[in-house]
Amino acid sequence: MKEYVKFENLEEEFSDLSEVLKNSLQRDILSVKKLLKSSDKFKKLSLEFPKLKDAEYVIFSEHMKGEFHESEAYIFIDAKGRDICNISGREMDLYEMIIDCENLILKKQSY
Repeated sequence: MKEYVKFENLEEEFSDLSEVLKNSLQRDILSVKKLLKSSDKFKKLSLEFPKLKDAEYVIFSEHMKGEFHESEAYIFIDAKGRDICNISGREMDLYEMIIDCENLILKKQSY
């Protein structure tokens, strides 16, 4: 079976990320976004969830239908991929506080 790789440098960028999360990101099952720590929303949520201040990225499913967002778990990680905290969609949404990861390089697909 051919291994699917979405990001060329995922291992280097997130060296401490669990294998399950690496595989899920590489197979496009889960997505990773950079936290926009300068946003008012992030600053407000950091008061409610102090561990967020140590997070740099969030992993979540972009495939989750809107009506199920409350059941989703957001996995917040630091710059190396270490798990900082998990927060449910029932407690927050990610709108207006995430941006694309500029540090990850999409692998060029050969056909």
